[in-house]
Amino acid sequence: MKKIIIPTDFSENSYHAFAYAAKLFQDEPCTFYLVHTFTPSIYQTEYVLHSPGQIGLGDFYQTDSDERLAEMKERAEAQFNNPRHTMFTHSAFNVLVDEVLDMVEKEKADLVIMGTQGATGAKEIFLGTHTVHVIKKAKCPVIAVPSDFEFKKPKELLFPTDFEVDYTEKHFSALFNIADLHKSRIEILHISTGLELTRQQKENKAKLESLIGSRICRYHDVPNQEIIEGINQFQKTAEVQLLAMIQNKHTFLERLFIEPVIKKIGFHVTIPFMVIPDET
Repeated sequence: MKKIIIPTDFSENSYHAFAYAAKLFQDEPCTFYLVHTFTPSIYQTEYVLHSPGQIGLGDFYQTDSDERLAEMKERAEAQFNNPRHTMFTHSAFNVLVDEVLDMVEKEKADLVIMGTQGATGAKEIFLGTHTVHVIKKAKCPVIAVPSDFEFKKPKELLFPTDFEVDYTEKHFSALFNIADLHKSRIEILHISTGLELTRQQKENKAKLESLIGSRICRYHDVPNQEIIEGINQFQKTAEVQLLAMIQNKHTFLERLFIEPVIKKIGFHVTIPFMVIPDET
């Protein structure tokens, strides 16, 4: 059974991410973990000087979190009512990113699915801080779901690559699972540097072709340009419902996360964005 962690801050954006997950995997048995963390605003004073129990605040925040998670679960079960899906709620006094990472390890989760922004997220930033930190540290794939994305079955999956990764079956387990469930076509996008592929790149490309096997796919070579521009241009010419990339230290993702916001604005993520951790 697939295990999926859904972090929530009780915003509509986070519920939207759950709804996306429920629709994406409606035909597959899944266990969803609705996760909320709380860190009271007075943590720096009373929580340092006293225990939460002494001042009664721990119980208050825990109870509030539990109640709101129960409400979210009730809403989700009423809306989707899928016998293939099971939901658990989990609240904790912790930082969200740390709790999610702990749960990925503890539950051996297959995926984390979360909104791109929280309740107060700035729309001009393509990914919220929590999402970026989870993506960079999680040992399973993370799907970030834009708040205004209307669900469509993922018939076209875009996978940009520079063929610099030594691909393995594990890299693609989540992406291939989605492709197999929805009979999707995988669009392999290589943005050329103007140079011939190295021997290693050719070997990696051959390995990728072998892993894809009989699945439907197309290969695209785009002339030399910035990878962000290449992705944006491809999305304009083809209807794609999911963007997937492997995050390894050689790819542009690492640079993207540390570049100034003004550069990130150019990355128009209007569809769900899956980031796959590298094993190396």
